[in-house]
Amino acid sequence: MKDIFEKDLSGEMVSPNEPGYEALITDIFETIKTATVMNTGYRTPEEVHDYMGRILGKPLEESTTVLPPLYIDYGKPITIGKGCFIQQCCTFFGRGGITIGNDVFIGPKVNLITINHDPNPENRSATYGRPIVIEDRAWIGINSTILPGVRIGYGAIVGAGSVVTKDVPPMTVVAGNPARFIKNIEVK
Repeated sequence: MKDIFEKDLSGEMVSPNEPGYEALITDIFETIKTATVMNTGYRTPEEVHDYMGRILGKPLEESTTVLPPLYIDYGKPITIGKGCFIQQCCTFFGRGGITIGNDVFIGPKVNLITINHDPNPENRSATYGRPIVIEDRAWIGINSTILPGVRIGYGAIVGAGSVVTKDVPPMTVVAGNPARFIKNIEVK
């Protein structure tokens, strides 16, 4: 039988009424506590890397830059590649799993949201996750939101202020709410 953490990552419905939920919430609050300390006051790049290692449960690649504040509910199911640049004021709801490839640019105020609620109003407090995957060399513009289960393809660009509800093909530009195809990226 799966524990609540395995259920969460596999996309099964998780309810506050089931065994293990308290452990999940405890881990979430520990992550939030660590992120809050990181976000309070100036931190050197080395200190940010140390805090991020604690949040992720594994070292952050040395070539990756994270500019606090970063609001994050659960970091263990998040993987961040090499050479990434993550701007200030981003929100990562990582319970469903987030994979960020190499050389990804994430603009300020970007939201990566992997969790959704049961549409049944009688069970609305239950949640389920869907992973977000951002492939290498993608660029997510300022104040964009990537919703559960979305894959951003290699080299794709998400325009500022977009809400991405569907997968984005590699080497394309999308923008809007909901995000729509704008054009292919042609490399000369």
